[in-house]
Order: sequence, then C-alpha cells, then structure tokens
Amino acid sequence: MRVAASARESDRFSRAVSSLARLGYSCRRMALTATLFHLQVTLSDVDRGVYEALDLRVAQHPSESMRYMLTRLLAYCLSYTEGITFSKAGIASTDDPPISVRDPTGLLLAWIDVGSPSAERLHRAAKAARQVALFSCTPLAQLQREAGSRPIHHIESIELWHLEPAFLDALAPHIDRNTRLELVRNEGLLYVTVGDTVLEGTLTRCSLLPT
Repeated sequence: MRVAASARESDRFSRAVSSLARLGYSCRRMALTATLFHLQVTLSDVDRGVYEALDLRVAQHPSESMRYMLTRLLAYCLSYTEGITFSKAGIASTDDPPISVRDPTGLLLAWIDVGSPSAERLHRAAKAARQVALFSCTPLAQLQREAGSRPIHHIESIELWHLEPAFLDALAPHIDRNTRLELVRNEGLLYVTVGDTVLEGTLTRCSLLPT
C-alpha cells in the first residue's frame, strides 16, 4: 500500500512538474513578445532641410523602457536620410546599431546608437562606420565618464545629441499602438504635436570629451 501510494504521489508530482514547465515555457514566450507601434510621423526638420511623411512600425522589446523607445524613434526621424533603417533585431542585438544607414551595396555609412553604450561599443562603432551618432537622455557627465574609461577611435568625431528626460516622459502618455504625430526641429528646439497637445523640448549637440 505504501509503495502504491508513493508511486501515485510520484506520478502526480511528475505531472505537476510537467505542467509547471509548460506554463513557464508559455510565460517566457509571452514575456519575449515585443509590442508593435504603428507611428505616422510628419517630419519637418528645418535645421537639416528634411521634410518627410514617415510610416513606421516600431517594435518595443519587453526590456525596453518607453524613454529608450522614444529616443530611438526621435533618433531615426532626426537622422532620416536615404538608406536609414532600424535594426531587425531591435535592441536584442549587441553587435548591431539600433539604427543604421547603408548605401545600396550594403556598406555601413552611419552607426546611430541610443542610450548609454559602453566605451568599447563606441570604439567598435567608430571603426565600423564613417559616421557615428549617439542620441541619449543620460546625464552628460555619466556619458563622458564612460567614454573616458578607454580609448575610442576618433572620439572627437562622434556626434552626441542630448535629449531632456522630462520631455520624453511628457511625450510617453500620448503614444499608443497607433499614433499620428508631427515632429518639428528648428534651431535646436523640438516640437511634437499629438492631437491637440503640443510638447516642446531641446536637442543639444554635446561632446563625449570632457570640457
């Protein structure tokens, strides 16, 4: 009787473990699902003389903050040129830039990074592409401290564009899965119109070299 009861308990335990494993697998699959945003952007970049109507699908990775995704979106729009594209792997790839510009042959012309990449990553980017730009809302001192932790190839040529965290946080509640917005850059100021709301922020050109 004890043997039979033990066998039944073991069988129930095995079934329970299998069920939990299946549930865990299902949860992991759900957790890894990106959120897709359809964003229609009317771009008027007066500073660069670029005027475009952009129809974008932007996938937000589960580990990606809204600040980061919006910085990625703005970096794409404010760098817009022929051959620009988001990375197919999104932020999941550690080897590729989140945004790149390539010529028709596939040659990498521009590496456009977002956030607070390591000095090693920026060094690799500067060796791989003719132009490197970084869009970030990370405090400038923190970016410069990391950049100074090791030599970076042509660090003086890397474009650093700094966004205000408060501007990104104010914009976030107005972005949903289907959003139309107008983006204007004029003399370093950004104006984003979503519906009846107009938000204003700054985009400041900085240097990774300490001043």
